Amino acid sequence: MSDAVVLPLIWNIPYRRNPFFTGREELLNRLHDSLYADNIATLTQPQGISGLGGIGKTQTALEYAYRYGANYDAVFWVQADSAAALVSSYVTLAHLLRLPERDEQDQRIIVEAILRWLRVHTGWLLVFDSMDNFSVVEPFLPKAGRGHILFTTRAYAFGGIAQRLEVPQMEPETGALLLLRRASILPVESLLDTATRNDRSVACDISQELDGLPLALDQAGAYIKETPCLLMDYLARYRTRRQDLLQARGSLYQDYPASVATTWSLSFENVCQINPAAAELLNFCAFLAPDAIPEELLISGASHLGPVLSPVVTNPLQLDQVCKEVLRYSLFQREADARTLTIHRLVQAVLKDAMSEKVQDEWARRTIYAVNATFTSVDFTLWQQCERCLPHALACAELIEQGNLALLEAASLLYRVGWYLDDRGRYSQAVSLDERALSIYEQQLGPEHLDTASSINNLAGVYKNQGRHEQAEPLLLRALSIREQQLGPEHLDIANSCNNLAELYRVQGKYEQAESLYRRALSIYEQQLGPEHLDTATTLHNLALLYHHRGKYEQAEPLLTQALSVYEQRLGPEHPDTAQSLNNLALLYLVQKKYEQAGPLLMRALSIREQQLGPEHPDTAQSLNNLAGFYHDQRMYEQAEPLYQQALAIREQLGPEHPGHRSELEQSGWVL
Repeated sequence: MSDAVVLPLIWNIPYRRNPFFTGREELLNRLHDSLYADNIATLTQPQGISGLGGIGKTQTALEYAYRYGANYDAVFWVQADSAAALVSSYVTLAHLLRLPERDEQDQRIIVEAILRWLRVHTGWLLVFDSMDNFSVVEPFLPKAGRGHILFTTRAYAFGGIAQRLEVPQMEPETGALLLLRRASILPVESLLDTATRNDRSVACDISQELDGLPLALDQAGAYIKETPCLLMDYLARYRTRRQDLLQARGSLYQDYPASVATTWSLSFENVCQINPAAAELLNFCAFLAPDAIPEELLISGASHLGPVLSPVVTNPLQLDQVCKEVLRYSLFQREADARTLTIHRLVQAVLKDAMSEKVQDEWARRTIYAVNATFTSVDFTLWQQCERCLPHALACAELIEQGNLALLEAASLLYRVGWYLDDRGRYSQAVSLDERALSIYEQQLGPEHLDTASSINNLAGVYKNQGRHEQAEPLLLRALSIREQQLGPEHLDIANSCNNLAELYRVQGKYEQAESLYRRALSIYEQQLGPEHLDTATTLHNLALLYHHRGKYEQAEPLLTQALSVYEQRLGPEHPDTAQSLNNLALLYLVQKKYEQAGPLLMRALSIREQQLGPEHPDTAQSLNNLAGFYHDQRMYEQAEPLYQQALAIREQLGPEHPGHRSELEQSGWVL
């Protein structure tokens, strides 16, 4: 970037142009358009550049001043972080403008002289840098004249003083380019595609690790250049010595010498002093996934968040006030419509790095307890809420693993998250959570506890869905044995275990063993729950699939019809279990060449699965394949081919070991 720019005669920008300034073209264009939108006869509405410390607010304002300075007759830079700094800046301006009042002892006279000059002159740009307290700066603002005012601030709300433009974090590629230029791996005018493939790749990885924060990327580039070290070596060091590197600052470019950690330390201290609950809210957010933190985690988990934060988050007005204090420094963002909070990954990192091991452990536990209190059910009707909480539950899974936190609340959370992921067809994610949950239950409750048996059953279900039948069978036998010893032969949990073991035997072709277990489960369900209960219907449905496999179609049909009726009545016509029942009844008709009966059921099942499970779910692939088979059997090849292709595309994406590659009748009812 060349410094050979035309500047106005009146110019007091205290910093040289940043040769490494990268990106921000859209933001600069929006800023220019906003400032020039109405500059005919009145003072243009001030523009505020807002964002987290280190996000590049000052650098963006500086670049704007250099890029468009030739359009102005005068460009002024005012330090606005305190009243004293503002007065000092205005005294400097008075000397720059050679005002008669410049040597007055009463500084209020000097301020009024500057404001008078701004009222009567045109074509000026006045930049207020680091203006975080609007009440302090208000007496220094010109009320009339024709010029442009630009603020940089961490504050989120401007109170009507200015229009707000937020500085976003850099995209990985833009951040990579800044890093490579700052490290002198690329010349300052070069583009990213001129770097080697390996340098581009590693630089993008570093940019993502630093979450697109320009100050952190500048720090990293300075370190790489001055050490010197390889990009890959820096990445490895950052992952093991993050705290040290975030405190380091390059020595060659001194206009903004503060490190990331230093930049935020004062903000953290101010928040803590003004509102301790706000500081604790930041601590809680530091242990969650950074994006889209649902506010229901605060409300449902309130009792686990400690004596300072707990009473605040259940009171909407107090929670609003807490968020307001954090937003004064842009330390997180709050989306009112979505009711979520978003925090920068490096803010999380610096917050955690400043904690002692004891405090980190305390907040990790609080976070696990709070998320566990929110992720209480995985019923189909709550899937949307589960999906909102899922990233934060997975963040808790990492906390559990990293801290070796063998807590019953941790096991409970892992159990339910694994169950949810299994329902959504994400088996590879589910299995590791279920395995860890079982390990904790065994450690805390013992190998014969009923909660251990439930966890065993859950894990066996995922293994079965993955086609890992040899691993599922001993688990199912073990769960059944525990329940028989603890509960007796007629308990409902015995029926659950019998149904699930029968399911495994059915898909393995062990039909006689499966039928005996189905009948035992059915007897208990009918006696204890009645013929219209969902668990009874599920076992009827599963027994019908067994008859289908054995070619006993006349015995299978009434059971499938009865099960479908219960599902429709108890779950509704759009439930995934209803779709499963429709699918399997249709396949029974299809194998008997009853096309007029099969077709509508297959189409209805596909429609439900696409809407409720999504276009990439394995059950959706199953329905696509089955409907294609329906058309194929009738030689309607043009209709069949695109459906086969869609099903194949989903299955290829899922991988060769996914159960979607096996029999279309394997989908049935598992009882937890």
